[in-house]
Amino acid sequence: MDLALAEAARATAHDDVPVGAVVVDEDGRVIGSGHNRREVDEDPLGHAELIALRAAAEATGRWRLDGCTLVVTLEPCVMCAGALVGSRIARLVYGAFDEKAGGVGSVWDIPRDRAALHHPEVYAGVRAEESAALLREFFTARRG
Repeated sequence: MDLALAEAARATAHDDVPVGAVVVDEDGRVIGSGHNRREVDEDPLGHAELIALRAAAEATGRWRLDGCTLVVTLEPCVMCAGALVGSRIARLVYGAFDEKAGGVGSVWDIPRDRAALHHPEVYAGVRAEESAALLREFFTARRG
């Protein structure tokens, strides 16, 4: 989670919501990382999770990320939850809950839906306060 939090802080450099993610393989090596880049890249798909998953797929040379763990500072949205299910991630670890748009328990629960093709282990609320503090600071500075 330290690495995901560091990635999240990088997003603020280009005025994006501070969300960071890393993908770790079964041996504990980081094989993908990313932070939100929607603003700087003008890309609706520029979510930290998607960037990290794409980097992990490039690093391994395969789209199936069996045995890997996705660590992210904020509960994934529905789009990102679908991507992590589709990539066959073995486990998801996330920090802050997203009561407005969370796709892994808060609003929707894509990975645990009985119709999902894959059901990763989910560990929620890991270092949630640190993750939430980054988000609060970011939005407080912009909303005055």
